[in-house]
Amino acid sequence: MASVTTTNLIYSIPCDRIHAFHTQFWCNFKNYNRILFKRCNRISWVGRFRVYCESEVEEKKVRRCSPCLEKALLTSKNNGAMASDEWRAVPDIWRTSAEKYGDRVALVDPYHDPPTKLTYKELEQEILHFSEGLRVIGLKPNEKLALFADNSCRWLVADQGTMAMGAINTVRGSRSSIEELLQIYTHSESVAIAVDNPELFNRIAETFRSKAVFNFAILLWGDKSCLAVNEIDGIPVFTYKEIIDMGRESRRVLFDSNYAWQGYMCETISSDDIATLVYTSGTTGNPKGVMLTHKNLLHQINNLWEVVPALPGDRFLSMLPSWHAYERACEYFILTCGVEQTYTTVRNLKEDLQRYQPHYVISVPLVYETLYSGIHKQISTSYTIRKLVAFTFIKVSLAYMELKRIYEGTYLARIQKEPSYLVSVLYGLWARIMAAILLPIHMLADKLVYRKIRSSIGMSKAGISGGGSLPLYVDEFFEAIGVKVQNGYGMTESSPVTAARRLTCNVLGSIGHPIRHTKFRIVDAESGETLPDGSKGIVKVKGPQVMKGYYKNPTATKQALDEEGWLNTGDIGWIAPHHSIGRSRRCGGVIVLEGRAKETIVLSTGENVEPSELEEAAMRSALIQQIVVVGQDQRRLGAIVVPNKEEVLLAAKKLSIVDANTSELSKEKTASLVDEELRKWTSGCSFQIGPVLIVDEPFTIENGFMTPTMKIRRDKVMERYKEQIANLHK
Repeated sequence: MASVTTTNLIYSIPCDRIHAFHTQFWCNFKNYNRILFKRCNRISWVGRFRVYCESEVEEKKVRRCSPCLEKALLTSKNNGAMASDEWRAVPDIWRTSAEKYGDRVALVDPYHDPPTKLTYKELEQEILHFSEGLRVIGLKPNEKLALFADNSCRWLVADQGTMAMGAINTVRGSRSSIEELLQIYTHSESVAIAVDNPELFNRIAETFRSKAVFNFAILLWGDKSCLAVNEIDGIPVFTYKEIIDMGRESRRVLFDSNYAWQGYMCETISSDDIATLVYTSGTTGNPKGVMLTHKNLLHQINNLWEVVPALPGDRFLSMLPSWHAYERACEYFILTCGVEQTYTTVRNLKEDLQRYQPHYVISVPLVYETLYSGIHKQISTSYTIRKLVAFTFIKVSLAYMELKRIYEGTYLARIQKEPSYLVSVLYGLWARIMAAILLPIHMLADKLVYRKIRSSIGMSKAGISGGGSLPLYVDEFFEAIGVKVQNGYGMTESSPVTAARRLTCNVLGSIGHPIRHTKFRIVDAESGETLPDGSKGIVKVKGPQVMKGYYKNPTATKQALDEEGWLNTGDIGWIAPHHSIGRSRRCGGVIVLEGRAKETIVLSTGENVEPSELEEAAMRSALIQQIVVVGQDQRRLGAIVVPNKEEVLLAAKKLSIVDANTSELSKEKTASLVDEELRKWTSGCSFQIGPVLIVDEPFTIENGFMTPTMKIRRDKVMERYKEQIANLHK
């Protein structure tokens, strides 16, 4: 806080400035803001108005701002040197988008009350008003605001409004446990909260009242009349509309009055300033606060166009938590392209895919697995002849696409030695001939079956998959029916995207090439030495998107980041060798992942097992809803399985294990059927699964067994069933 000491100061103020001062004084006083003068005790009205103050200190408030976003205000107040057309902070993108796309629809939010539609101009103004509203109620630069909410247009406004004033948001979803939200709030040293709705506020109010300290609370949706208490120990609660209204009025006063503007000392946000704290999902341990800077996120905004060549007017469907780094970076980027984004939910996804016919869907592998299962189930319940024809078509198309990858040079291989020229030519010629034979059947299948499937799921340009491992069978299926799926890779610690498949080089089974300004290397787990292409080891990544570090955790930061800035991802993988000829000639440099180093199961025999391979194979069974492979330090592997009860019962009836009137199956019979399914689907894997533990409770976000991005928390599951696992191996 900057200050200037004065004694018996006399200010001569013209009439128009007295009115502006009066308006600003009461606006700030009513809304808990500190007023400019500490003590004024006499006003004399002589010709021009004179304000006489006995003031010890005149305080100027630091106003930190995005130089491009607030260019209009900075220029009008003779701060043109601070204004800029260059993006230095993430919120700067909104002015550029507003100028380019103006009245185009940016956001559609149909499931909140009220349903909302915002143009690019309106979105920019909402962000500016919200940012100013936060200043009015007392949030200061570098302070942290805990933003606990799910994806919506108001989440984006609150997120960007916080960044635009130089504060830092600490983010999490509303479905997280009270304990997790409290831990994040206290560890991050947040000073206030913005919550999704009154239901969440009521759920956390009692715990936060006794264990946390905060200055104010904001409701993004809903009304204060729905709150169990209107305030916590005298701390005010504001609605989204109140923040917007206060910000709008304060900005009007600042534009109209040079005097009001003189109460501030301006600074521009630096690209190296922390923009947000994102706590990791914690699949194998406690969440850590990842410090992402404006520079980290701007790298994503400036470079994702290679992966997603979005055009103005393209429709996107958003269903992932907006606070998650993957959805968040993609959302910032696509809204610089003039697209229209619609918010949906898991419950409404199927209907919204048909209703909005999005050009792109950005989501996690589980969504594509669910779509795959739904399509297969729909085919399986068709008439026998129709089912037989459809599955025959799919088999032919899978074979055709594999042959096509061979002669196009996108067939993934780890072989380091380049194949001979003659063998490559003959193999390529054979693949072309066989593909030509299958092509007419594939085209017929497309006309009779695949077009109907594509029209029901949209994604006319591509589906973008990230945030987890995409099973190869899902990848191959969508390729066969003509739906492009681009698999990508990243971590919260890398803002998050580091590599992705391009439409021009969509190598199945890989995560594609590194994005711009990003480097990968594979190192030996023991020695740390860099390995040649084709060798399997620990994946390390380096680039402008790599985090500043973990908040208040230098030990964890040193473990993740070395002195040269290389981030240890903890993943096992390899880089495809470069070949000038042959079936893999276009695959050189793509990265392939094979599991997490921390998830590797070491058997008592000394053998290392990557559970992801077995789990992906098992999930192809309609009888298995969820699975976690176990067996650390044991002689053989086991598995914890959540069965699909409806499918298991149906299978039991078909096999005459139970009669047609049976409504429930015993755990013993369920385990027997599941065991047979596991043997069937994992027969091609390097290891087999032994004993199976059947559990009734699904792994969900609500019960803490899944992360908000729908990945199973292995450590939580293992802890919960610790005794049963021990008995399983006995």
